[in-house]
Amino acid sequence: MRAGHLGYPSGERGNHGVVVTMRDPSDYNVRAVERALQILGSFDDAHPERGVSEVAQLVGLHKATAHRIMVTLLNSGYLERTADGERYRLGLRVADLGMRVLRRLDLRREALPYMRQLVERFQETCDLTVFDQGEVFCVEVIHSGRTLTIASRVGQRLPIHCTASGKIFLAHLPAEERDALLERPLKRYTEWTLCDPAQLCAQLPEIHRRGYAWDDQEHEVGVRAVSAPIRDRQGKVAAALAMPGPISRIQVERFPEFAEALVAAANAIARHMGW
Repeated sequence: MRAGHLGYPSGERGNHGVVVTMRDPSDYNVRAVERALQILGSFDDAHPERGVSEVAQLVGLHKATAHRIMVTLLNSGYLERTADGERYRLGLRVADLGMRVLRRLDLRREALPYMRQLVERFQETCDLTVFDQGEVFCVEVIHSGRTLTIASRVGQRLPIHCTASGKIFLAHLPAEERDALLERPLKRYTEWTLCDPAQLCAQLPEIHRRGYAWDDQEHEVGVRAVSAPIRDRQGKVAAALAMPGPISRIQVERFPEFAEALVAAANAIARHMGW
């Protein structure tokens, strides 16, 4: 019997000491499940609704195959039809799964009291984000009571190169991973967005040194934000805490004030996490 056909997990030995060759983890993928996940992943903020033909083209499936999978997802609650019956969008079962994940996050639970304290003190919104697949992913938001507020929403993805939290993650990524991210085209959101990787990288040592980052109208005109890192027990950045707000209230000269409070809260969260 040849190695690689013994059925043992990759890298293990059989009872007779035969070394089993490594198998690609994707060998275990179930094709139908993989296709269903690709279909679900085709819906995003820019395209919350799609037709069968559009989805089929995006994921590289025959229209009839895409339709069968989408009807299965529809019947299971992971997709729903639009009012005209012609298009599909993500169903509530997807939101339910996402909320289960968020409820399980110990970090989110530990951060909430400190986020509320920051909001009470500054009367500005506070958000908690993690780094995911090259983007900033928002896992919690506490809104201020002000009429004019600037806030992300839970589940929103933000660019890494022009947000305060994104710069925190960039400044602490391994050089190889950071450079790979910055090789991609960097979208310009405002006239102040830095789209030159060299200019952006020039800021990172200073962010690393001072321990916080800011965004001065680089993602949205009229909005500034300050962010601080939450580190795990290995010293790696596990998440970022940020306070965004209108430039009329978050003046540049107040950056150190916001930063000091955010750093203190981030360190307290890390201690409570046992980090």
